[in-house]
Amino acid sequence: MNTSDNSKQKRIVVFDTETTGMNREGGPHYEGHRIIEIGAVEIIDRKLTGRHFHCYIKPDREIQPDAIEVHGITDEFLRDKPEYKDIHDEFLAFINGAELVAHNAPFDIGFMDYEFGKLDAAIGKTEQYCKVTDTLAMAKRMANMPARKNLDSLAKHYTIDTSARVLHGALLDAEILADVYLAMTGGQTSLQFSADSGEGNEGGSSIKRVASGRKALKVLMATADELEEHQKRLDIVEKNGSCLWR
Repeated sequence: MNTSDNSKQKRIVVFDTETTGMNREGGPHYEGHRIIEIGAVEIIDRKLTGRHFHCYIKPDREIQPDAIEVHGITDEFLRDKPEYKDIHDEFLAFINGAELVAHNAPFDIGFMDYEFGKLDAAIGKTEQYCKVTDTLAMAKRMANMPARKNLDSLAKHYTIDTSARVLHGALLDAEILADVYLAMTGGQTSLQFSADSGEGNEGGSSIKRVASGRKALKVLMATADELEEHQKRLDIVEKNGSCLWR
C-alpha cells in the first residue's frame, strides 16, 4: 500500500473492487457478498501521482465460482489476508476528501457502504467522506460513445492499451479507468459548419473550444549534435533511394 496526505490539493481517487459474487436480485448485497480486493489510484492536477491503495481482503464467506472466473481470486489465496476491519482506517484515510471515481459507482459504493455498516453503523456512508463520480453515468450522457459502455469498450474507444489485463484485477482496472476518466474529461474541439460553408465564407464555420485546464506542452528543440546526426541518417537513406524528408 502506498498512501499520502495531499489535503491541500484537490484529489481524485479512481478505484475498483472485486467481490465474492454478483447478485442477481435484491440489490448488490442480497446474498451477503463481500469485497475481496480494493484498488485505488490517485490523480492530482490531471496526472497520476503513482500513489495508490491496494489490498486483498479475506471475507467471511466463500467466493462464487462464476466470480472466480472473472477475477481469478480464490478462497485459498485469501486465507491469510487481512479482514476488512484491519484495513478500514487506512483505506478511509486514503479516500477521505477526494472525488471518488468508479465505473458503475453504485455497485462499488454499495459494497463499501455495506462494509462500513458491518464494521460500525456510526461510520456512515461513503458520500459523507467523498464526492462520488460514476463514469458509466457520464458515458451515457455523452455523444458518440460505444453501444456497450463497459470499461473494455470505453478503453478501446479511447485507444487505451489494456493488453496487460488477462483477468479483472481491482488495481489494474483502476489504472485503466483513470486513463479513461482523463480522456472523457479532457478538452474537446467541436466544429459546426453551415450548409453552404466554403472558402471565403466568413461565419460559415465556427470552432468551439472547451478549456481542458491542462498546462501547455513543453517544446524541446533539437541540439546541434542531434541535427547533425539526423542529417547523417538522411544521407544513408538517400544512398539507398529517394529521401522523402529532404
